Amino acid sequence: MILEQENAEDWWEVEALFDLCFAPGREALSSYRLREGVEPVARLCLVARDEGIVSGAIRAWPVRVSGHAVALIGPVAVHPTHQGEGLGGMMIREVVKRASSIGWNRLMLVGDAPYYGRFGFRQLDGVEMPPPTNPARVLGIGDWTSVRGRVVRAAGASAPPTHQGARLSKP
Repeated sequence: MILEQENAEDWWEVEALFDLCFAPGREALSSYRLREGVEPVARLCLVARDEGIVSGAIRAWPVRVSGHAVALIGPVAVHPTHQGEGLGGMMIREVVKRASSIGWNRLMLVGDAPYYGRFGFRQLDGVEMPPPTNPARVLGIGDWTSVRGRVVRAAGASAPPTHQGARLSKP
C-alpha cells in the first residue's frame, strides 16, 4: 500500500470512492457547506493506492473558529475490500503528522469519539458546527486552548497558514 498526496487527476476516482463508502446525499451534510467554494488543504489530502488503484482517501479543508485557522478533516474513506486493515488509521495518523509539520496546529472532524480518540482527538466543548451536527461528534486535536465559537467557511476570512502547500483543483 502506498500513501501519497492526492493530485488533480485523482479527484474523480476519490469522489467515486466517497460515493461508494457513504450514503446517498452525503453532500447535503453541514460539513459540505463549509467546503463549498474553498480549496482543500492539498498537502493534507491523501490517497492510499494498492497496485495503482485508490483504496483509501482523506481530505482536509480550511475553516475558521473565532478567527483561528483550523483544518477540518473529512471525508475519510476506505474501499470495502480494504476495511479492517488499519488503512483509515494510517491515513489519519499521517494527516496529523503532516499537519503539525506544515503549521496547522488545530485539526477537527465530525466523527465517533471511541474511534478517533485513539488518535488523540477529543470532544470540542464550545466549538459549534453548523446544524444539524451532534455536538458530541465534534472532535479536535491540537491547540484548542481558549478557542470557542462557530465553525465558518475560510472563504472571505484571512487565509489559513500560507505554508499549506500546492493547490488541488478539480480537473
